[in-house]
Amino acid sequence: MSKAGKFLGMPFDWRRPTVERAKSRLWNDDDPRILTPKTYGWGYDLNVAQLLHRLKLR
Repeated sequence: MSKAGKFLGMPFDWRRPTVERAKSRLWNDDDPRILTPKTYGWGYDLNVAQLLHRLKLR
């Protein structure tokens, strides 16, 4: 079984979380997505940098 991928259209990642992966998914100015795959688990994380940019708060 894969440790990262999609199931029922939702991303999952069961690998041990790292600081680099968490930063790239929770605060990433270069990624245009607001919802990014979870750092650990099944579902989505919020890219706060993109959210603030789109709300014109940053």
